[in-house]
Amino acid sequence: MTDILKRAGMTDCKPRATPISASKPTISNADLYDDVTHYRSLAGVLQYLTVTRPDLSFTVNQLCQHMHAPTVSHWEQLKHVIRYVKGTITSGLRIWRSVSRELHAFSDSDWAGYHEDRKSTSGYAVFLGSNLIS
Repeated sequence: MTDILKRAGMTDCKPRATPISASKPTISNADLYDDVTHYRSLAGVLQYLTVTRPDLSFTVNQLCQHMHAPTVSHWEQLKHVIRYVKGTITSGLRIWRSVSRELHAFSDSDWAGYHEDRKSTSGYAVFLGSNLIS
């Protein structure tokens, strides 16, 4: 994570508490970002980080959908994610050597549980030994 901060030139940035900004992009920020290679490089590195940081998955996915033509607004959102990484640098899934090779899976679901639109929610966790792998 510190390498990502160095690559972005943001080692001294202020940390953020959330990975995504609540503000909507403005028309003035609809201009194309001038350093597309830099944007793609940082977005790609953040993709690899999602392996141990699933809290970044949604936001990084959204940013990667604009790699072909990122705007200044997308660049600002990417910087917001990097500031979040700075604030949560000690967070993430740890993968440790485990003597056990047992596979354990847990799941939960709530069929049609959301009262407004009757959508279902579900979740699962899969452990290999003591390591969360999915």
